Amino acid sequence: MSGASEQFKGEEGHGGNALSARQWMALAGLTFSAFILNTSEFMPIGLLTDISAGFSITEATCGLMITAYAWAVMLLSLPLMIAASRVEFKRLLLGVLMVFAAGQVFSAVAQTFFLLILARIVVASAHAIFWSIAAVMATRLVDVRHGSLAIGMIATGSSIAQIFGLPLGRAIGLALGWRMTFGVVSVIAIAIIAYLAAVLPTIPAGKPFTLARLPYLFKNRPLVVMYGATMLFATGYYTCYSYIEPFLQQVASFDAGMITVSLTVFGFAGILGSMLFSRLYDGRSRLFLALSIAGVVAALALLRVVAGSVPAVLAVFMLWGCCGTAFNVAFQAEIIKGVEEDESSVAMSIFSGLFNFGIGAGSALGGVVVTSVSIEAIGLVGAVVVAVCWVVTVAVLFRLMRARAVA
Repeated sequence: MSGASEQFKGEEGHGGNALSARQWMALAGLTFSAFILNTSEFMPIGLLTDISAGFSITEATCGLMITAYAWAVMLLSLPLMIAASRVEFKRLLLGVLMVFAAGQVFSAVAQTFFLLILARIVVASAHAIFWSIAAVMATRLVDVRHGSLAIGMIATGSSIAQIFGLPLGRAIGLALGWRMTFGVVSVIAIAIIAYLAAVLPTIPAGKPFTLARLPYLFKNRPLVVMYGATMLFATGYYTCYSYIEPFLQQVASFDAGMITVSLTVFGFAGILGSMLFSRLYDGRSRLFLALSIAGVVAALALLRVVAGSVPAVLAVFMLWGCCGTAFNVAFQAEIIKGVEEDESSVAMSIFSGLFNFGIGAGSALGGVVVTSVSIEAIGLVGAVVVAVCWVVTVAVLFRLMRARAVA
């Protein structure tokens, strides 16, 4: 158990079952951080039409901003995390959030689309490290019995961003202009930095990870298959999600208010997914993963079919958001469980990088579908890619997981 966990355990009095107030406060700080990081990441999706209009470019061109952000995270996650692997976690997190706040300010004042992309890459560098350490920090704040709860709280922060952060950012953008949305996020980030500085304990980083150890990490076959499945899942998911705002506007004929409601429902579904993970994952990991991926396949495949019905679209969003979050947190838990403690941050940085490769690939693929085929087809194309992820997971990963359990 980490030093932080031992410190908290002493406060509980011989390691009681309940988390201490200080543990809850620290986990809440990480949850708030996840909230603001994901709010920032997905804000452009809700404001895609306005940002594209502001720079007089097409929505497909504006979508390249999402691709650039995602691929910057992909390229930066591993080198930045290796470089930062010797830094104590609290100090590292506070520094990361400072860079994040600066990137929001740069985004708010960017006068050209190119400068906006550069500002978003600054934010992406903070994102790259944060999602490499967030789940690892959460699990080290508590003992092993509360690991699923800790990771679930991080996922809840991400889902709350989709409930309140993304729609609120969209509402601010529609009312005051999209630039003000980035400015508000920078102010919130500064407040979170102050809170974490007060409540977060010192968490030792562990043994520094070097490039020489990387080949040994990739000898972990279940881990490598999880990485491949992650890329497929994210690619299929974001083929559709990156263009969900114009899809709802053009295909489902939703007005601005109904689009915001739909995104809010999607976020609430993510909280449900994190709750189901906390309650059901332990002891049923393979079934949980299989159903989560299958649920996303079904949701994407049905999206165009149900576009004429508001209740049906909202039901599909519930399924999609719930299963998408469930998959994400379950894979993170499997990665942390499947590697040594001092490898976990780097293993998670690779996961984050590959997930963001999938986001970028999905956004690019979605742009091709929108431009060359039809925006109506983004759900079906995304479903096909996620279905391949399901096959890889069930046919290959589960066999390796069973073999590892027997060994």
